[in-house]
Amino acid sequence: MKQDYYDILGISKGASASEIKKAYRKKAIEFHPDKNPGDSNAEAKFKDAAEAYEILGDNDKKAKYDQYGHSAFDGSQGFGGGGMNMDDIFSQFGDIFGGGGFGGGFGGGGGQRRVKGSNLRIRVKLTLEEIATGIEKKVKVKRKVQAKDVSYTTCGACKGSGQTVRITNTILGRMQTAATCPSCSGSGQTISNRPKGSDAQGMIQEEETVSIQIPAGVEDGMQLKVSGKGNAAPGNGVSGDLIVLIEEHVHERFMREGNHIHYDLYISISEAALGVSKEFDLLEGKVRIKLESGIQSGKTLRLRGKGLPDVNRYGQGDLLVHVNVWTPKTLNREQKQFFQKMTEDENFIPKPEKSDKSFFEKVKDMFA
Repeated sequence: MKQDYYDILGISKGASASEIKKAYRKKAIEFHPDKNPGDSNAEAKFKDAAEAYEILGDNDKKAKYDQYGHSAFDGSQGFGGGGMNMDDIFSQFGDIFGGGGFGGGFGGGGGQRRVKGSNLRIRVKLTLEEIATGIEKKVKVKRKVQAKDVSYTTCGACKGSGQTVRITNTILGRMQTAATCPSCSGSGQTISNRPKGSDAQGMIQEEETVSIQIPAGVEDGMQLKVSGKGNAAPGNGVSGDLIVLIEEHVHERFMREGNHIHYDLYISISEAALGVSKEFDLLEGKVRIKLESGIQSGKTLRLRGKGLPDVNRYGQGDLLVHVNVWTPKTLNREQKQFFQKMTEDENFIPKPEKSDKSFFEKVKDMFA
């Protein structure tokens, strides 16, 4: 199981933005590859810390992680996953350490920084039936890719490193700071042959069909990531990601509450008085329930495990069937005579039991 991001950085869930940043800085220095050459364990912890900061250092991502956990970003169902590579990690250092690198001799990541293409965002609408089972969606995405026959050459300003380095003398000794090369934007390459129809960086826009594996149990507003399906980057850069925003269609028969499903079942007065067996369609398959004679309107029956699966695979929600007794709006003469005769019949006089909660008691239970 993937380790909790807060535990990785050694902070509490209520940590402030500055505390998160400080904790990541400390971990990055402790496990930096230049300080731990050949230590695979330190490198793994270095990557874990960077991945944790990528999520917790962004307010939107942090909010989704607090609500959904790793499932909002991980690759267990084909989204994201695989952690961050070193190029992604070192690209964060301008924000954490200032100037684009560690300075002071750490080397800012040991060489050329690979530029990452921009992310793309799309919305995918799902029915409750699709959410119940999970589904593969194929969507057409217009993304930037390198034009055919485009070529690049090593940047003359930074000699392919992607960074310009400045060394200054201070009272503490010589300090080295690194910044992104302004000539190549950090890619270490400049365009040498730009095909006709491409932009200044040798990129063109193409339409591509992307397959998205959507896990069961996702919720409206959840974001999923498909790595490498955003805009490509020029030169030897890496492609951005495709961010998928989930939208949920309103169902005509069922109402969702987390992993639970609510269903209104309507029966006649005769069925309520005599009892009845009812069969109806679920999101998957059918179910038959038996209603005892004398069942009251407002009664709720819980069918355990008949709701939606948890997106983190922590079980299954329930189906809550709300019984509603339908009162006829028109009656013929015989029916009217029957009910008039029954108005004073002892069996037709309301006699609520203690177990029959009032409307206000039910509302109180909902907010308890």
